Amino acid sequence: MFYVYLLISEARPDQRYTGFTTDVQARLKAHNKGDSPHTSKYRPWRLVSYFAFDTEKKALEFERYLKSGSGKAFANKRLW
Repeated sequence: MFYVYLLISEARPDQRYTGFTTDVQARLKAHNKGDSPHTSKYRPWRLVSYFAFDTEKKALEFERYLKSGSGKAFANKRLW
């Protein structure tokens, strides 16, 4: 399975992150450990939600959508 996940910073709730992975729990641990330069300064992170897809293509398309202008509007209204 392939997953798109949404994280929110517990230290700075105005900071949010959308990502793609095949292992949500391992990826969350990596974010909280500081392995990602983009997210390390806003640790700790909390998982808000994740979405499972049967193909990598569908997951990457959904992640790309959530990072677009209309996708951010959708996420702000429905997911966060």
